[in-house]
Amino acid sequence: SAKLRSIPVRLLFDDPDLSLRANYTMFDRNTGRPLCVGNGETCKRATLSGMQSYPCPAPASCPLAEGASCKPYGRLNVRIEAQDAGSDELGSFVLRTTGFNSIRTLSARLRYFHALSGGRLSTLPLELRLRGKSTRQSHGAPIYYVDLTLRGDSSLADAIRGAKKAWEESRDAGVDQAALDEAARQGLALGEFEESEEEGVAVVEEFYPPSDPSPDAMDRTPQAAPANLRGKLALKFDKAQGRASQIPAEERQD
Repeated sequence: SAKLRSIPVRLLFDDPDLSLRANYTMFDRNTGRPLCVGNGETCKRATLSGMQSYPCPAPASCPLAEGASCKPYGRLNVRIEAQDAGSDELGSFVLRTTGFNSIRTLSARLRYFHALSGGRLSTLPLELRLRGKSTRQSHGAPIYYVDLTLRGDSSLADAIRGAKKAWEESRDAGVDQAALDEAARQGLALGEFEESEEEGVAVVEEFYPPSDPSPDAMDRTPQAAPANLRGKLALKFDKAQGRASQIPAEERQD
């Protein structure tokens, strides 16, 4: 049988920061409770005296991050467009990853598509694709990461033209996309951390094992500048684009 290489999706939101949230995150491995979430500049940390704000030096320079307990952690919300995917138009699938290359690629793609479409991300026909290659760092083993692209049968001009038409039709039908984005923004701001302890247990089991022997550990090491996580992702993506026609993948898919 053919292997699954792509999934047709649409985004719920026009704001790329609502579709993809990425932070340096540390969990309590015993309880699954989030302990510290930062962006490379500042962090929120659960302490005995309550929630506190501290500078965030990134995992490479943080004494609390020893043993791979703190990693880049991203969550991408998408609607899967398939006959058996359900009919809830506000429901979404969450792709979770601690892969630096997956996060940086998704972040850059969302920014590019947002700019090209005039901010109409919610109506662009997109697909999630699994890409892979081997590198010297992986010793010839296949390395995978997730990419977000236009559908295979869509040109850029056709996709943007169709997205504009669909967005305007939804607006004329009474759909207030800006209000939906704002409601989601306010909802995310209500909690101290996005993950609950119940969700955190599953996340820790999959992405935060006691040791991290994977060959891509060096690739996840943050660069010295720029300071914030989004800037690091963008910098690495831009450098990679100059080295190869395809976005390089030096990580195993998480």
